[in-house]
Amino acid sequence: MVEKQAKFTLMIAKLIEKANEMGYKMTFAEAYRPPELAELYAKQGRGIRNSLHRERLAVDFNVFKNGKYLMKGADFEDLGKWWESQGGTWGGRFNDGNHFSLEHNGVK
Repeated sequence: MVEKQAKFTLMIAKLIEKANEMGYKMTFAEAYRPPELAELYAKQGRGIRNSLHRERLAVDFNVFKNGKYLMKGADFEDLGKWWESQGGTWGGRFNDGNHFSLEHNGVK
């Protein structure tokens, strides 16, 4: 697992650099999610129990462009598509545009 987490961390570094090149600014929203919080979110319909945040293979970002917070993944679809071209999974495909992850055991 450490190797996959290390790969993901490097991918995230490249994502942040690419976002800056494309005129976006990103701040961290949520990276690690403890199992208890994943369970709570699942009960609330805000996530899944086996979230990749628990495995340190997902990060949620706050994305900005021209000083404006972008709330819809469609507002930065070009960045999401770039992430996918690098082998990642982008949450814009399942109504969670600020979610960037690396698939693990079938979970995105």
